[in-house]
Amino acid sequence: MRRLAEATAKATPVLEARNATKHFALRGRGSKGHEVHALESANLTLYRGRIAALVGESGSGKTTLARLMALAYPLTDGEILLDGEPADPRGQKDRRRYYARVQLIFQDPFSSLNHLKRVRYIIGRALRIHGRAAGRAEVEAKVLQLLERVNLTPAKDFIDKFPHQLSGGQRQRVVIARALAVEPAVLLGDEPVSMLDVSIRLDILNLLAKLRDDEGLAILYITHDIASARYFADDINVMYAGQLVESGPAEAVSQQPKHPYTRLLLDCSPDPDRRDDGVVDRFDDDLGEPPSLIDPPPGCRFHPRCPFARDECRTRLPELTSFDDGSWTRCWLYGDGGHSHEPAEEMLTR
Repeated sequence: MRRLAEATAKATPVLEARNATKHFALRGRGSKGHEVHALESANLTLYRGRIAALVGESGSGKTTLARLMALAYPLTDGEILLDGEPADPRGQKDRRRYYARVQLIFQDPFSSLNHLKRVRYIIGRALRIHGRAAGRAEVEAKVLQLLERVNLTPAKDFIDKFPHQLSGGQRQRVVIARALAVEPAVLLGDEPVSMLDVSIRLDILNLLAKLRDDEGLAILYITHDIASARYFADDINVMYAGQLVESGPAEAVSQQPKHPYTRLLLDCSPDPDRRDDGVVDRFDDDLGEPPSLIDPPPGCRFHPRCPFARDECRTRLPELTSFDDGSWTRCWLYGDGGHSHEPAEEMLTR
């Protein structure tokens, strides 16, 4: 099954964000006319049988992009495509069909479950709403099957429990089972393990990886931990202050980072397997804070914190530069876009 996933990975994208932009209007006294520029011209593609990680600091726009792709927010600009077609559901039936294909897994499994309802109802309701089962016996049989698929066994011990009777890891498995009930093509995981005990995070990640391998799901894994993304994801996308700054195969991004911000993330997440080849070394301790997205800096938004910043970094956002290892970045260290074979001299000598 893994071979099938790899063979189809670079076929037609299942879900794609093209130039996705989101500005939130501020409300309240003195804020009229001001906006939060939460996301700017983001491009992200999800393929069947692959896990794409989206990494960055809190407030960088990761959740905003996921919710745009889940159609939870309207776009300010750009478009979302499902199976190559613009996602523009106009009625309840169209939206329900979209939601059956694209499921969002939230960070907090307790708040995303109805704590007054049993697991039987929580998963069964999804089956009924999307027409995946009818009748009490069929619904119960499918609920039990879904609990088995997410390793809540024996399933009969869990089907009549309330969320408060489950551990955090068990609740997240119920959330995943509910998402699987509608037979989706895409799972959007918004930091799905960040609120779980460290001892069980790997179990949940392994479960998601198994779903990718066995069922060819396309998965978006949002995290601030680039180390876990390196081991779990096939591809890594790096976001800073609402802008995607680097993307590529997980090994390339984690072992030979191109953008200074990616280097900063890696320096904050020590990895004993990372090669010390002079590209990844320590930043200065005092780099300041991320910029305000109400009045973001022009050009590259990382330039106020970047030790390699040039004059052009402060005025213009560079074009995309691609590399032989399949990665790309937007950084003036590599010139004004195009194709590059070697890291910029500053990155090697820093």
